[in-house]
Amino acid sequence: MTELLEKPYPPAQGECCESGSCNPCVWDHYYAELQKWRIQQAKLKEKKQES
Repeated sequence: MTELLEKPYPPAQGECCESGSCNPCVWDHYYAELQKWRIQQAKLKEKKQES
C-alpha cells in the first residue's frame, strides 16, 4: 500500500523572499506537493466509492 501523504502547509510568512528569482521557489515546492496530495485524495475517494 502506498504511504498516505499529509496535506502540505503553505510556506510561512518570511520563507519566500518574493524576489521572483528563486528557481524553484518555496511556493513551487508547496504547489507540487499539494498536487500530489490532491491526486492521492481523489484516488482514495474513487476507490472508496467502488467498494
